[in-house]
Amino acid sequence: MIKNPGIAAVLSFFWSGVGQIYNGQIMKGLILIVLQMVNAALMFVLIGFITYPIVWIWGIYDAYKTAERQNNTSSF
Repeated sequence: MIKNPGIAAVLSFFWSGVGQIYNGQIMKGLILIVLQMVNAALMFVLIGFITYPIVWIWGIYDAYKTAERQNNTSSF
């Protein structure tokens, strides 16, 4: 099934992990959601201010690239 990379990225922009779930990577998406909850809690000890945006940006990038990769392999 064709996935729109833009939609995957926007979903992950608003809620980390949802773009992965949209792409069919349910376990990866759930792990990312839990990881961001931990990172949010870590903001109380300041390290979360570093880890949260790193994981957030990676999640957006990964959702976009995964959707592109799935589209390229399904078109052959």
